Amino acid sequence: MTKEITEQAIAEFTKDLANHAGSNIAANAAQENGIYKASQNTQSKIDLEPTFSVEIATGKPADQKQSGRCWMFSALNTMRHPMQKEYKIKDFELSQNYTNFWDKFEKSNWFFENVIASANQPLGDRKVAFLFATPQQDGGQWDMLCGLIEKYGIVPKSVYPETANSNNSSALNDTLNTLLRKDGLELRELVNAGKTDQEVEDRKNEMLNDVFRILAISLGVPPTKFDFEYRDDDNNYHREAGITPKAFFDKYVGMNLEDHVSIINSPTADKPYHQVFSVEYLGNIVDGRQVRHLNLEVAEMKDLIIKQLQSGEVVWFGSNVGKDSERQLGLLDTKIYQRDQLFDIDLSMSKADKLDSGESMMDHAMVITGVDLVDDKPTKWKIENSWGDKPGFKGYFVMSDAWFDDFVYQAVINKKFLSDKVKQEFDEGSKNPTQLLPWDPMGALAFK
Repeated sequence: MTKEITEQAIAEFTKDLANHAGSNIAANAAQENGIYKASQNTQSKIDLEPTFSVEIATGKPADQKQSGRCWMFSALNTMRHPMQKEYKIKDFELSQNYTNFWDKFEKSNWFFENVIASANQPLGDRKVAFLFATPQQDGGQWDMLCGLIEKYGIVPKSVYPETANSNNSSALNDTLNTLLRKDGLELRELVNAGKTDQEVEDRKNEMLNDVFRILAISLGVPPTKFDFEYRDDDNNYHREAGITPKAFFDKYVGMNLEDHVSIINSPTADKPYHQVFSVEYLGNIVDGRQVRHLNLEVAEMKDLIIKQLQSGEVVWFGSNVGKDSERQLGLLDTKIYQRDQLFDIDLSMSKADKLDSGESMMDHAMVITGVDLVDDKPTKWKIENSWGDKPGFKGYFVMSDAWFDDFVYQAVINKKFLSDKVKQEFDEGSKNPTQLLPWDPMGALAFK
């Protein structure tokens, strides 16, 4: 039976407040400085001093500005770093706007196809409502970026640069989503009115033409061929005329995308370890690459990441960067804020409970470029972010190993570092991965 809060209860709560030592001091600090500043732990600055026993030099960080393309920036960072070294091009960047254009175009078609497939379900159905809530967005996943490159290739940033609408994507997303919702409702009506598949397809293509026009005006028309010219760090001039985006990727980047697989750590009851999962409605290219995650224990994930770093290859990873992080200092640490001490409460939760309750989910992708090993055990990690060079240590962050345990959920690993057993688990499980619900936290990075 529901009971109201009584005056007696409030009086008891007020009396109990006086029993907590230091509550007046805590109140003064919190009210004057805010909760995070009042509870900040200066020891974290000492413990996370940016020195690492294993470290890969990667140069100046990129800047995603006011957009949600962290997954895209960080994935392209893993591809540009070897190219910078091989061709001696300091601070070279691949075009994030080029993949951004094709991602939004493909996501629009993905939305239309899912709307058509679910047209017989009511708008109030939770999955249909989920589709219409965010028809497309800036977020994504490693496999989605790989699918775009496999279909469209990639170009240098100098060939297809950022625009005002890629740097600050809110107006473009708002405009595009308004159109997609309007068109989605029409497609549902056509299907439910008994129109033929061809009639629905023809109308969908007319809608895609409008989407293409919006993207072309906002972001520019992507090149089909271009001239690649640059002056290397030794001041030597290079030029290759008339190269296609796919040929450019094959020749200058040359990464075998099939060799890289997504590993997750989700210790929830619905995701047994050593099984492969996908997420319903998570994708961008119809009939393209499927998002696949192999769930491993956190210690297994760390071992694989360390092996890859020691070989000289950086690691793309997904995490909950909004938790226990100090952006300006560039620190990710479970002890950075001591809110439990400030309020004399217990805020501890297991990683599984955080995921199951919505307390935590993937909201940001970055790149691991180093690790500090003490007695062969990691103590802290070097992180390349995509927020420019102002925050942290010239754009780089330091992550404590405890923060990794709690808030790192995904890493992309080269297959050559997997054991034969784990490799087989991924290959076999990828044939028919377990489908997670669209709102599962392992898909949150792509739907933000």
